[in-house]
Amino acid sequence: MSMDEVLRGDKLILRGLLFHGFHGVKVEERKLGQKFLVDVDAWMDLQAAGKSDVLSDTVSYTDIYRIVKGVVEGPPKNLLEAVAEHITSTTLEKFPQIMAVRVKVGKPHVAVPGPLDYLGIEIVRYRSSSKLDQAT
Repeated sequence: MSMDEVLRGDKLILRGLLFHGFHGVKVEERKLGQKFLVDVDAWMDLQAAGKSDVLSDTVSYTDIYRIVKGVVEGPPKNLLEAVAEHITSTTLEKFPQIMAVRVKVGKPHVAVPGPLDYLGIEIVRYRSSSKLDQAT
């Protein structure tokens, strides 16, 4: 299975997860903390769960939610990139049925001279290609 085929496939979706964390390089960010907005897409085959209607045939949204919460509310990191990387690596490590993960991390309250929804980053990480090949 190619990476393009994975990203066109089924996925779990978590949107607008909001947590208070202490990530950043500025002293104020580490002392006062701030809100972080997180979106997650986790690609996996959902056909078995769709047919069986049984939770054990999928990954629970709440399990992924707990990973995100643990990372964002956990030990401070300097960069959003590191926050997102920790979320993706933990998700792929814990759930072998997930083939790829996209994580978006945003800061809704940033001191910039103008209105905005948030500033942030987005990363996509894939399970190794050898494991993708084994999934087909």
